[in-house]
Amino acid sequence: EVQLVESGGGLVQAGGSLRLSCAVSGFTFVDYAIGWFRQVPGKERERVAVLSTTGTYYADSVKGRFTISSDDAKNMVDLQMNNLKSEDTAIYYCGAAQRTFYRDGGLTPAILPLEYDYWGQGTQVTISS
Repeated sequence: EVQLVESGGGLVQAGGSLRLSCAVSGFTFVDYAIGWFRQVPGKERERVAVLSTTGTYYADSVKGRFTISSDDAKNMVDLQMNNLKSEDTAIYYCGAAQRTFYRDGGLTPAILPLEYDYWGQGTQVTISS
């Protein structure tokens, strides 16, 4: 059974750093997209960062602050979050996508939440100010 498990969430001060990890079991993700998403009450699930064999994508709100990376030997994808802001408070989810999608710009990894096939349980990140 495919399983994604997030870890590393917690409470940190604004301006601090936190590192989230997503452990993937049931398949290797070298040919897939792995994404970090976040969601707060009353809002849509938001893409934070996506890592695929063809490229890396970041939401404008986190560019320059967050970095997504992979540890292929452990089948794990991390999200290093620096310069955290109160607006980063959310439940963070990792997702895995088995498909790519053709858009105006050509073939791309899965970007939208509905394009992802598997999800973890989420980990809470709370930033105090």
